[in-house]
Amino acid sequence: MSQKSGPPPIVFILLFLALLGGGYWWFFMRPAPPVSSTANSPSNANSVINPAFPLPASVASGTRVKIDGSTSMVTINQNLKIGFEGKFPGTTVQAIGNGTNQGIENLLAGKVNIAAISRPLTAQEQGQGLTAVSVSTDAIALIIGKANPFSQGLTSSQVADIFQGKINNWSAVGGSPKTIRVINRPVISGTHQTFKELVLKGANFGTQPNITTLPRDATTPLIQALATDGIGYATFAQAANQQTVRVVPIDGLTPEAGSYPYQRPLYYVYKNPASPEVQAFLGYATSPQGQQAIALGN
Repeated sequence: MSQKSGPPPIVFILLFLALLGGGYWWFFMRPAPPVSSTANSPSNANSVINPAFPLPASVASGTRVKIDGSTSMVTINQNLKIGFEGKFPGTTVQAIGNGTNQGIENLLAGKVNIAAISRPLTAQEQGQGLTAVSVSTDAIALIIGKANPFSQGLTSSQVADIFQGKINNWSAVGGSPKTIRVINRPVISGTHQTFKELVLKGANFGTQPNITTLPRDATTPLIQALATDGIGYATFAQAANQQTVRVVPIDGLTPEAGSYPYQRPLYYVYKNPASPEVQAFLGYATSPQGQQAIALGN
Protein backbone atom coordinates (compact mmCIF):
# COMPACT_ATOMS: atom_id res chain seq x y z
CA MET A 1 0.00 0.00 0.00
CA SER A 2 1.63 3.21 -1.12
CA GLN A 3 1.74 6.29 1.13
CA LYS A 4 0.63 9.72 -0.13
CA SER A 5 3.49 12.16 -0.12
CA GLY A 6 2.85 15.49 1.69
CA PRO A 7 3.50 18.98 0.32
CA PRO A 8 7.13 19.73 -0.40
CA PRO A 9 9.05 21.59 2.36
CA ILE A 10 9.12 24.82 0.29
CA VAL A 11 5.33 25.20 0.82
CA PHE A 12 5.75 25.28 4.61
CA ILE A 13 8.60 27.75 4.30
CA LEU A 14 6.53 30.11 2.12
CA LEU A 15 3.54 29.80 4.47
CA PHE A 16 5.71 30.65 7.47
CA LEU A 17 7.18 33.70 5.74
CA ALA A 18 3.68 34.93 4.78
CA LEU A 19 2.45 34.64 8.35
CA LEU A 20 5.57 36.37 9.64
CA GLY A 21 5.14 39.25 7.18
CA GLY A 22 1.45 39.64 8.02
CA GLY A 23 2.15 39.79 11.73
CA TYR A 24 4.86 42.41 11.20
CA TRP A 25 2.47 44.57 9.15
CA TRP A 26 -0.34 44.24 11.74
CA PHE A 27 1.76 45.27 14.73
CA PHE A 28 4.13 47.79 13.18
CA MET A 29 3.00 49.08 9.79
CA ARG A 30 -0.81 49.33 9.78
CA PRO A 31 -2.25 52.86 9.93
CA ALA A 32 -3.40 54.16 13.28
CA PRO A 33 -7.19 54.24 13.70
CA PRO A 34 -8.75 57.67 13.18
CA VAL A 35 -9.33 59.81 16.27
CA SER A 36 -12.97 60.69 16.88
CA SER A 37 -13.61 64.37 16.26
CA THR A 38 -16.27 64.45 18.96
CA ALA A 39 -13.72 63.81 21.64
CA ASN A 40 -12.49 67.39 21.31
CA SER A 41 -15.76 68.87 20.10
CA PRO A 42 -16.67 72.07 21.98
CA SER A 43 -20.31 71.01 21.98
CA ASN A 44 -19.47 67.97 24.08
CA ALA A 45 -20.15 68.74 27.72
CA ASN A 46 -17.05 66.73 28.74
CA SER A 47 -14.85 67.94 25.91
CA VAL A 48 -11.09 68.36 26.13
CA ILE A 49 -9.71 71.56 24.67
CA ASN A 50 -7.34 70.82 21.78
CA PRO A 51 -4.28 73.07 22.23
CA ALA A 52 -3.63 75.39 19.30
CA PHE A 53 -0.04 76.06 20.35
CA PRO A 54 2.23 74.64 23.06
CA LEU A 55 2.46 76.31 26.44
CA PRO A 56 5.58 78.52 26.20
CA ALA A 57 8.38 78.04 28.70
CA SER A 58 8.90 81.81 28.77
CA VAL A 59 7.53 84.97 27.18
CA ALA A 60 9.62 88.07 26.54
CA SER A 61 9.05 90.95 28.93
CA GLY A 62 7.22 93.75 27.17
CA THR A 63 4.96 91.40 25.22
CA ARG A 64 1.49 92.95 24.79
CA VAL A 65 -1.68 91.15 23.75
CA LYS A 66 -4.80 93.08 22.74
CA ILE A 67 -8.21 91.38 22.74
CA ASP A 68 -11.65 92.64 21.72
CA GLY A 69 -14.92 90.84 21.16
CA SER A 70 -17.82 89.10 22.84
CA THR A 71 -19.22 90.47 26.07
CA SER A 72 -19.85 86.83 27.00
CA MET A 73 -16.09 86.33 27.31
CA VAL A 74 -15.27 89.32 29.52
CA THR A 75 -14.81 87.12 32.60
CA ILE A 76 -12.73 84.57 30.68
CA ASN A 77 -10.53 87.34 29.29
CA GLN A 78 -9.98 88.76 32.77
CA ASN A 79 -9.15 85.40 34.33
CA LEU A 80 -6.63 84.59 31.59
CA LYS A 81 -5.15 88.08 31.78
CA ILE A 82 -4.44 87.61 35.50
CA GLY A 83 -3.01 84.13 34.95
CA PHE A 84 -0.89 85.04 31.92
CA GLU A 85 0.59 88.21 33.42
CA GLY A 86 1.29 86.35 36.67
CA LYS A 87 3.06 83.47 34.96
CA PHE A 88 5.06 85.67 32.57
CA PRO A 89 6.19 88.86 34.39
CA GLY A 90 6.48 91.97 32.24
CA THR A 91 3.66 90.96 29.85
CA THR A 92 0.44 92.92 29.39
CA VAL A 93 -3.01 91.76 28.27
CA GLN A 94 -5.55 94.42 27.31
CA ALA A 95 -9.10 93.12 26.88
CA ILE A 96 -12.31 94.95 26.02
CA GLY A 97 -15.75 93.71 25.02
CA ASN A 98 -17.30 95.53 22.08
CA GLY A 99 -19.13 92.47 20.77
CA THR A 100 -18.21 89.57 18.50
CA ASN A 101 -18.58 91.37 15.17
CA GLN A 102 -16.64 94.43 16.30
CA GLY A 103 -13.87 92.22 17.66
CA ILE A 104 -13.54 90.52 14.27
CA GLU A 105 -13.51 93.88 12.47
CA ASN A 106 -10.76 95.17 14.76
CA LEU A 107 -8.76 91.97 14.28
CA LEU A 108 -8.96 92.28 10.48
CA ALA A 109 -7.98 95.95 10.75
CA GLY A 110 -4.91 95.07 12.83
CA LYS A 111 -6.16 96.95 15.89
CA VAL A 112 -6.11 93.87 18.12
CA ASN A 113 -4.23 90.56 18.17
CA ILE A 114 -7.16 88.33 19.11
CA ALA A 115 -10.94 88.45 18.71
CA ALA A 116 -13.04 86.76 21.39
CA ILE A 117 -16.20 85.41 19.75
CA SER A 118 -19.29 83.53 20.90
CA ARG A 119 -20.25 82.00 17.54
CA PRO A 120 -18.43 80.02 14.84
CA LEU A 121 -16.58 81.88 12.10
CA THR A 122 -18.41 82.29 8.83
CA ALA A 123 -16.96 80.92 5.59
CA GLN A 124 -16.24 84.49 4.49
CA GLU A 125 -14.31 85.22 7.69
CA GLN A 126 -12.30 82.03 7.30
CA GLY A 127 -11.57 83.09 3.74
CA GLN A 128 -10.00 86.26 5.13
CA GLY A 129 -7.35 84.20 6.89
CA LEU A 130 -9.00 83.90 10.30
CA THR A 131 -8.71 80.80 12.47
CA ALA A 132 -10.82 80.05 15.55
CA VAL A 133 -9.63 78.10 18.59
CA SER A 134 -12.15 76.76 21.09
CA VAL A 135 -11.23 77.83 24.63
CA SER A 136 -14.33 77.09 26.68
CA THR A 137 -18.01 76.19 26.63
CA ASP A 138 -20.85 78.34 27.84
CA ALA A 139 -24.59 78.18 28.41
CA ILE A 140 -27.08 80.84 27.39
CA ALA A 141 -29.44 81.52 30.29
CA LEU A 142 -33.01 82.81 30.05
CA ILE A 143 -33.41 85.47 32.72
CA ILE A 144 -36.25 87.43 34.31
CA GLY A 145 -36.30 90.06 37.04
CA LYS A 146 -36.24 88.71 40.57
CA ALA A 147 -39.52 90.54 41.31
CA ASN A 148 -41.26 88.90 38.35
CA PRO A 149 -44.15 86.79 39.76
CA PHE A 150 -43.52 84.05 37.17
CA SER A 151 -41.94 81.18 39.12
CA GLN A 152 -42.12 78.25 36.72
CA GLY A 153 -39.90 76.90 33.99
CA LEU A 154 -40.40 77.04 30.22
CA THR A 155 -40.15 74.47 27.47
CA SER A 156 -37.87 74.97 24.47
CA SER A 157 -40.90 75.45 22.22
CA GLN A 158 -42.37 78.07 24.56
CA VAL A 159 -39.11 80.02 24.55
CA ALA A 160 -39.03 79.98 20.75
CA ASP A 161 -42.64 81.15 20.59
CA ILE A 162 -42.00 83.97 23.06
CA PHE A 163 -39.03 85.35 21.12
CA GLN A 164 -40.84 85.01 17.81
CA GLY A 165 -43.86 86.87 19.18
CA LYS A 166 -46.25 83.92 19.01
CA ILE A 167 -46.69 84.00 22.80
CA ASN A 168 -46.92 87.49 24.27
CA ASN A 169 -48.68 87.04 27.62
CA TRP A 170 -47.39 85.41 30.78
CA SER A 171 -50.78 83.70 31.28
CA ALA A 172 -50.09 81.55 28.20
CA VAL A 173 -47.19 79.86 30.02
CA GLY A 174 -48.79 79.58 33.44
CA GLY A 175 -48.12 83.07 34.76
CA SER A 176 -50.20 86.13 35.56
CA PRO A 177 -52.23 87.84 32.80
CA LYS A 178 -49.61 90.40 31.82
CA THR A 179 -47.80 91.22 28.58
CA ILE A 180 -44.37 89.63 28.20
CA ARG A 181 -41.79 92.29 27.40
CA VAL A 182 -39.04 90.60 25.39
CA ILE A 183 -35.62 92.26 25.70
CA ASN A 184 -33.46 91.26 22.74
CA ARG A 185 -29.77 91.81 22.11
CA PRO A 186 -28.63 93.62 18.93
CA VAL A 187 -27.77 91.76 15.73
CA ILE A 188 -24.04 92.50 16.18
CA SER A 189 -24.06 90.32 19.29
CA GLY A 190 -22.60 86.85 18.95
CA THR A 191 -24.99 85.71 21.67
CA HIS A 192 -27.91 87.06 19.59
CA GLN A 193 -26.75 85.05 16.58
CA THR A 194 -26.17 81.88 18.61
CA PHE A 195 -29.56 82.23 20.30
CA LYS A 196 -31.15 82.52 16.87
CA GLU A 197 -29.53 79.25 15.77
CA LEU A 198 -29.90 77.25 19.01
CA VAL A 199 -33.31 78.43 20.18
CA LEU A 200 -35.12 79.66 17.07
CA LYS A 201 -33.53 77.05 14.79
CA GLY A 202 -32.51 79.78 12.35
CA ALA A 203 -35.88 81.55 12.28
CA ASN A 204 -36.12 85.32 12.76
CA PHE A 205 -36.93 87.07 15.99
CA GLY A 206 -40.39 88.57 16.20
CA THR A 207 -41.04 92.25 15.49
CA GLN A 208 -44.19 92.68 17.60
CA PRO A 209 -44.53 95.79 19.81
CA ASN A 210 -43.71 93.81 22.97
CA ILE A 211 -40.24 92.93 21.62
CA THR A 212 -37.50 95.52 22.16
CA THR A 213 -33.97 95.30 20.76
CA LEU A 214 -31.24 97.01 22.74
CA PRO A 215 -29.03 99.53 20.89
CA ARG A 216 -25.80 98.00 22.19
CA ASP A 217 -24.65 94.58 23.30
CA ALA A 218 -24.37 94.83 27.07
CA THR A 219 -25.83 92.68 29.83
CA THR A 220 -26.23 95.34 32.54
CA PRO A 221 -28.76 97.46 30.59
CA LEU A 222 -30.63 94.28 29.66
CA ILE A 223 -30.94 93.28 33.31
CA GLN A 224 -32.08 96.78 34.26
CA ALA A 225 -34.80 96.64 31.59
CA LEU A 226 -36.36 93.39 32.83
CA ALA A 227 -38.39 94.88 35.70
CA THR A 228 -41.32 92.63 36.72
CA ASP A 229 -42.56 91.58 33.26
CA GLY A 230 -39.52 91.23 31.00
CA ILE A 231 -37.48 88.28 29.76
CA GLY A 232 -34.07 88.26 28.12
CA TYR A 233 -30.99 86.10 27.69
CA ALA A 234 -27.33 86.30 28.64
CA THR A 235 -24.30 84.13 29.05
CA PHE A 236 -24.76 82.11 32.22
CA ALA A 237 -21.40 83.23 33.60
CA GLN A 238 -22.69 86.81 33.68
CA ALA A 239 -26.16 85.97 35.00
CA ALA A 240 -25.28 83.41 37.68
CA ASN A 241 -24.15 85.87 40.35
CA GLN A 242 -26.61 88.67 39.64
CA GLN A 243 -28.74 89.53 42.67
CA THR A 244 -31.61 91.10 40.73
CA VAL A 245 -32.40 88.31 38.24
CA ARG A 246 -33.57 84.71 38.24
CA VAL A 247 -32.57 82.05 35.72
CA VAL A 248 -35.55 80.27 34.15
CA PRO A 249 -35.21 76.46 33.85
CA ILE A 250 -35.66 75.14 30.30
CA ASP A 251 -37.23 71.71 29.83
CA GLY A 252 -36.70 71.20 33.56
CA LEU A 253 -32.96 71.87 33.32
CA THR A 254 -30.78 74.70 34.60
CA PRO A 255 -27.61 75.86 32.79
CA GLU A 256 -25.37 73.83 35.12
CA ALA A 257 -26.83 70.58 33.76
CA GLY A 258 -24.74 68.71 31.22
CA SER A 259 -27.77 68.17 28.99
CA TYR A 260 -28.99 71.77 29.17
CA PRO A 261 -30.17 72.58 25.61
CA TYR A 262 -28.60 76.00 25.08
CA GLN A 263 -24.85 75.32 25.23
CA ARG A 264 -22.24 76.70 22.87
CA PRO A 265 -18.46 76.88 22.37
CA LEU A 266 -16.52 80.10 22.88
CA TYR A 267 -13.53 80.91 20.69
CA TYR A 268 -10.42 83.03 20.36
CA VAL A 269 -9.70 84.03 16.76
CA TYR A 270 -6.38 85.04 15.22
CA LYS A 271 -5.22 86.02 11.77
CA ASN A 272 -2.78 83.71 10.00
CA PRO A 273 0.10 83.49 10.43
CA ALA A 274 -0.09 83.75 14.22
CA SER A 275 2.30 86.27 15.73
CA PRO A 276 4.60 85.24 18.63
CA GLU A 277 2.40 87.03 21.19
CA VAL A 278 -0.72 85.27 19.85
CA GLN A 279 1.00 81.88 19.96
CA ALA A 280 2.10 82.54 23.53
CA PHE A 281 -1.31 83.65 24.78
CA LEU A 282 -3.26 80.89 23.03
CA GLY A 283 -0.71 78.35 24.19
CA TYR A 284 -1.43 79.46 27.75
CA ALA A 285 -5.22 79.72 27.27
CA THR A 286 -5.53 76.14 25.98
CA SER A 287 -3.06 74.64 28.46
CA PRO A 288 -4.18 72.91 31.67
CA GLN A 289 -3.06 76.01 33.60
CA GLY A 290 -5.13 78.32 31.43
CA GLN A 291 -8.15 76.04 31.58
CA GLN A 292 -7.86 75.98 35.36
CA ALA A 293 -7.78 79.79 35.41
CA ILE A 294 -10.99 79.86 33.35
CA ALA A 295 -12.70 77.28 35.57
CA LEU A 296 -11.82 79.10 38.80
CA GLY A 297 -13.59 82.19 37.57
CA ASN A 298 -16.82 80.44 36.58
